[in-house]
Amino acid sequence: MIKSKKLKKIKVLKHGFFNSVGGKSTKIYKSLNCGLGSKDNNLNVKKNLEIVRKKISKKAKNIFLIHQIHSNKFVYVNEKYNKKIKPKADAIITNQRFLPIAVLTADCAPILIYDNKINMIAAIHSGWKGAFKGIIDKVINFMIKKGCKLKNMTAVIGPSISVKNYEVREDFRQKFIKKDKNNHKFFKINKQKLYFNLTKYIRSSLQANNIKSIDSIKIDTFDIKNKFFSARRALKLKHNDYGRNISIIMLN
Repeated sequence: MIKSKKLKKIKVLKHGFFNSVGGKSTKIYKSLNCGLGSKDNNLNVKKNLEIVRKKISKKAKNIFLIHQIHSNKFVYVNEKYNKKIKPKADAIITNQRFLPIAVLTADCAPILIYDNKINMIAAIHSGWKGAFKGIIDKVINFMIKKGCKLKNMTAVIGPSISVKNYEVREDFRQKFIKKDKNNHKFFKINKQKLYFNLTKYIRSSLQANNIKSIDSIKIDTFDIKNKFFSARRALKLKHNDYGRNISIIMLN
């Protein structure tokens, strides 16, 4: 479990970015696959989620997960929340204690946000689509409506695919340039191949929202030595599926 230097100092908070180590799954899902949407044995995934829950806190309730769809939709979980069906969204916001909220990734970036005055947290799943559609703006704006202040917020960008392993096509770049010509700075060319810097793009979105306290966990999920699940690496190895990494945050 990897922790943010900024968040681990906060006593009322538990959090962690988990890689693929320490679970019950086997074969291509070895071993801490937390993706119930994968083709892995469901029982093993549930055991893995229980391992994560206990690692976060023995007082933690069941981990609140969403059906991620690469959107800009989020769900707010307060004391009145009682929906039984897993919501289709890509971010969770809550003010509830002992409720661990989490997102699953396999190259996309997990983002954890905390407001230290009104004790509100958010977990965001942000691939290029979510970031492009403004999920970060939406979550921050909602938190502000609920009384959070930018000066009290800390955002952490978790492990995700590095720019050197995120090759894209020219039409992908044009989509970003069309939205904002300044977006060219998130792309680089190396040996006539085009690459996208997802982490830099996300950090820029956080800065555009005037969040000053930002931490980035600079770990490349594509690099096998880091022991994270990676959709791109699975595709390269011609696997028919891949495990999911879990990133989690909870108020004590």
